[in-house]
Amino acid sequence: MKANVESARRQMIDQQVRAWDVLDDRVLGILAEVPRERFVPEAYRDVAFADTAIPLGHGQSMLAPKVEGRILQALALGRSDEVLEIGTGSGFFAACLARLSRHVRTLEIFPGLSQDASRALSALSVTNVTVETADASRLDESGLYDAIALTASLPVYDPRFERALRPGGRLFVVVGRAPVMEARLVTRVADDQWVSETLFETVIPPMINALQPDAFRF
Repeated sequence: MKANVESARRQMIDQQVRAWDVLDDRVLGILAEVPRERFVPEAYRDVAFADTAIPLGHGQSMLAPKVEGRILQALALGRSDEVLEIGTGSGFFAACLARLSRHVRTLEIFPGLSQDASRALSALSVTNVTVETADASRLDESGLYDAIALTASLPVYDPRFERALRPGGRLFVVVGRAPVMEARLVTRVADDQWVSETLFETVIPPMINALQPDAFRF
């Protein structure tokens, strides 16, 4: 059984993640080392490494492995980085972020998911992740993080997240509405200046309580 799991993990990395232009050896190594199957709900263990979003309950799901790889590569984390994750989900991505940084604070709006993620992280002795049950749409912080990863999309770009970056900090965010959304890397290059780079197109569910476009009025 273990051989089958490792074979499936290697296929995930070679056929999905590498194929999506994730070539950073550190990122590939993390995806090989962090046991994704330990974070997947039992009913979906057989598809833990599939190229799909795995349901977690509450209408939430794990990101596809190739998307996780692109986010990790884009953020280019350093060992001293303080990271904020919006949307803990299963806790798998927080574990990956933690392997590349000093500390991860991760926010999850659903208490049940927070508890499950905390248990999974604790079982693997991941000690540099703080899981909090909180509504990220109420975030009001400034200059605290070297990197921020939003694992849900924003129908409308919300500048509160870029303001939470330190100078030099990077924000990964997906903006727009289905059928086409834009993944962006936003970098705070000075106290009052940010630059945005388009990375790729994708579709992921929206963040709960995210800002919405103004309604069209006649």
